[in-house]
Amino acid sequence: MTQNGKVIITCAITGAIHTPSMTPYLPVTPDEIASEAIAAADAGASILHLHARDPETGRPDQSPEGFARFLPRVKQSTNAVVNITTGGSPYMTVEERVAPAATFQPEIASLNMGSMNFGLYPMLNRFKDFKHSWEREHLEGSRDLVFRNSFQDIEYVLRTCYGNGTRFEFECYDISHLYNLAHFADRGLVKAPFFVQSVFGLLGGIGPHPEDVLHMRRTADRLLGTDYRWSVLGAGSNQFRIAAQAAAMGGNLRVGLEDSIWAGKGQLATSNTVQVTKARQIIEGLGLAVATPDEAREILSLKGGDQVAF
Repeated sequence: MTQNGKVIITCAITGAIHTPSMTPYLPVTPDEIASEAIAAADAGASILHLHARDPETGRPDQSPEGFARFLPRVKQSTNAVVNITTGGSPYMTVEERVAPAATFQPEIASLNMGSMNFGLYPMLNRFKDFKHSWEREHLEGSRDLVFRNSFQDIEYVLRTCYGNGTRFEFECYDISHLYNLAHFADRGLVKAPFFVQSVFGLLGGIGPHPEDVLHMRRTADRLLGTDYRWSVLGAGSNQFRIAAQAAAMGGNLRVGLEDSIWAGKGQLATSNTVQVTKARQIIEGLGLAVATPDEAREILSLKGGDQVAF
């Protein structure tokens, strides 16, 4: 699955899952997001997966204006591929979620490949005190939350962005999402090579067991053959164990404070760079090499950083 032994590291800088009260290291302001993204790229991340937040409350912000506060600085300061989320937050409409990618026409955007229960409420067992009222509501509300990504929604995102030359990080939280991707491939609405981001350990999706990782990989092989590039994301404490397993199997890796706020058992990651560095150590310890941004562009057939709208 790796191309010439080169492994792509994606770093998801802030996301929309964790809240500011969980860790003082979560990037919230535009300056923090830009600084963390640039440092992660310097540490070896060839793709930067970006969300925006309200700088006062840390609440997810999917307005193009929110992204405009840091995208130019990131682009000017690094050669890394910029990946803009279309996931946004589970509480947003598909029109809200796709707006930044439609506006800024990035090389790559994320796309969740199916509707699912999205259970964040178990975090309330660990985190009790919150600075902002929205944080507890955000977690508690996920007891009765379906993150909607219908076939119509997925097609809407595809048709909105593909005309701009944007390709996709297809986020697959379960086996059914791989079948959904194959369905859109059969219809000619997605283009190979498919960048498949397998997500493990989030309540509502596939689990983090080693057999789950193998099952996801085998199913992707059967459905997509040689037309895809495989990457993995282990949520929370599963992050580095799953990263190591997947890297040994020829996969690419995604880390970052969106996916886990930890650097080790009971140890908060003080930056995204801490996690990128650990991912790099795993890759190089296996005798593999970290892909540069331009190598990632070639592997994923991206249009190039000179063809974005920011």
